[in-house]
Amino acid sequence: MIEFKEKIRKGSPVLIFDGENREGETDIVIPSQFITYEHIRMMRKEGGGLICTTLTNETAEKLGLKYLVEIFKMSGLEIFKKLYPNDIPYDEKSAFSVTINHRKTFTGIPDRDRALTIKEFSYLVSRADSMEDDLLRDEFGKNFRSPGHVHLLIASKGLLKNRRGHTELSTALMIMAGLIPSATIVEMLGDDGYSLSYEKAKNYATVHNYPFIEGNEIVEWWENWSE
Repeated sequence: MIEFKEKIRKGSPVLIFDGENREGETDIVIPSQFITYEHIRMMRKEGGGLICTTLTNETAEKLGLKYLVEIFKMSGLEIFKKLYPNDIPYDEKSAFSVTINHRKTFTGIPDRDRALTIKEFSYLVSRADSMEDDLLRDEFGKNFRSPGHVHLLIASKGLLKNRRGHTELSTALMIMAGLIPSATIVEMLGDDGYSLSYEKAKNYATVHNYPFIEGNEIVEWWENWSE
C-alpha cells in the first residue's frame, strides 16, 4: 500500500481490476486533481472505454446531484419506466449522474477541454466540506454547464460497505492516499471487441511500471485503514 500511495500522490496512473465476480474489467485510474490533457489522450487511446470522474455520495448531496436513474424517474416521462436498468448482470444499480463541461470550454470534448473540466471539478470537490451548500451549488453552476462531455459517477453511501465497483474502489484509493476524493477512470478494452483480459492488463501495467491493484486488495486496505 505504501508504494501505491507514493506513486498515486505523484499522479501516476494506477490499474484497478474489480474482480471476476463483478465486471471482470480493469480500469486506468488517475487522481482527478492531477489530470492533464496528456492523461486524457492516453486514457482514450490505451484505455478506450468511457472516461468518467467520481465523487463521494456526501459531496454529491452537497452539490445537489442525484443518480441519473433518479433524475429520469423524477422527470415523470413514461419512457424511462420502460428503460429502467433492473437487469444489470453484475450490479443492482448504476453510478452514473449528470455530464458536465466547464464554462471555459468550447465543445468540451477535446483532451484539453476535458482535462480542464475534470481538474476544475476536483478543486470544487476539495472545497465541499468548507462551504455552505448553497454557496457550493452557486459556485458549481457558475463554473460548469450540463449536459457536457465529462460523465460524473457518484459512489454509494459508505463506499465499499455497500458496493465494490470501480467508482467506489478508485474513490476509496484517493481517500486513503490523502488526495481529493475524486478519481478519473476509464475501462481498458481489447482489440477483439471485448474488455481487455486480466493477463493483458497486468502485462500492460508491468511494461509501463504502473501499479496493478485488485479490488479485494483495496477492500482489505479500506477495512484496516485509519487516517
